[in-house]
Parts: sequence; structure tokens; C-alpha cells
Amino acid sequence: MIELIRTNDIVLISAVEAVLREAGVHFFVADQHMSVLEGSAGFLQRRVCVPADEAERARRLLREAGFGGELRDA
Repeated sequence: MIELIRTNDIVLISAVEAVLREAGVHFFVADQHMSVLEGSAGFLQRRVCVPADEAERARRLLREAGFGGELRDA
């Protein structure tokens, strides 16, 4: 799995999930439940990950949707 985005912004995560889901890209949000458990301290960020073979397509889709500035370095 390749990490595309790491953030505490649940609205951003939701929007990214919608873009990827609509395009049929498989993804996984890591640390989703752990970030809830840690409360509002904000030290544990959620990570949006995709399979390596779908990473470039997912990056392109997210750039086109205006989320290019949120992407982690390849």
C-alpha cells in the first residue's frame, strides 16, 4: 500500500474517499479508529493508502479534484 495523504482533517478524508470511490480506486484509511481513541490531541493522523498499482491513477485523480497540495511525496 502507498500512502497518499496524512491528515487529521476528517472533511478532507471524506472528500478524498468520495473521489477515489467514484473512480473505482481501492483505498484504505489507516489509523481511522486509533485517531478516534486518542481524542482531540491530534498527534495521530489518519492515512489514505492505495495499492501500489493504483497509486499513479489515484494521484492524478486527486490532483484533478484540487487535492494535489495534500498529496505526500511519491
